[in-house]
Amino acid sequence: MATVVFLHAHPDDEALATGGTMARMADEGHRVVLVVATSGEEGEPVPGVLADGESLGDRRVAELAEAAEILGVERVVNLAYRDSGMAGDDANDHPDCFWQADVDGAAGHLAVTLADEEPDVLVVYDPDGGYGHPDHIQVHRVGHRWAEIADIDRVRWVTMNRDAIRASIEAALADEGSWSDEGMLELRRERAESESFGMPDAEITHAVDVSAVIGRKRAAIAAHASQIGPASFFLAMPEEQFAMVFGTEWFVDPGSPRRGRPQRTDLLLA
Repeated sequence: MATVVFLHAHPDDEALATGGTMARMADEGHRVVLVVATSGEEGEPVPGVLADGESLGDRRVAELAEAAEILGVERVVNLAYRDSGMAGDDANDHPDCFWQADVDGAAGHLAVTLADEEPDVLVVYDPDGGYGHPDHIQVHRVGHRWAEIADIDRVRWVTMNRDAIRASIEAALADEGSWSDEGMLELRRERAESESFGMPDAEITHAVDVSAVIGRKRAAIAAHASQIGPASFFLAMPEEQFAMVFGTEWFVDPGSPRRGRPQRTDLLLA
């Protein structure tokens, strides 16, 4: 059995991007370790969800623990850097934010924190962080540096399949009446048109089918109630559409480019 470390930027990233893969690997007997770089204190809370005096960072860390339990994660670690906010936010310049952290120093912190682990695989984001978020880009940089320090030779990039997302959005828009918020679909189509959004299918080496655990993935997403309310894009869609959009999770093995080969279905396979 393998030890797989998933390095994410904020609470909820793990459920949205890799929740199904984590649940599958846990079910298969692998040791799943989840690390987040920040508490996500720069997020935008759903109105009315926080109790009086409750900080968003504390709430999101609690939600992370609930989601991790749903997914079968054995260990959760928070590196406790400050959330850097979205690209261009003033929070990007805070001296304690993850974006401003020295890469070698952050990788060393990670190495000390996980010194008792022997990872077989490390999962980080693609070089653009999926969609350009500073903390996601920093996860990529710090994760690769830690892989060098810890001699982890199997690194995978979680990404979004730009082509598949575009196709699913077009299909939903064409199916009149199947989706109540066409404005949100149009917004996501605009985002997916960016060449910095995810990666093209031809470069994606791993397509992990998570349909067997899709209910747990959705429950883990819902656990992040401060960020993802029932009316959100992720939870408002019918179960069948949710399974279609989120039933596969996509990864890249940077050490073994696809070059036209079939996509692998197991994250451990090179």
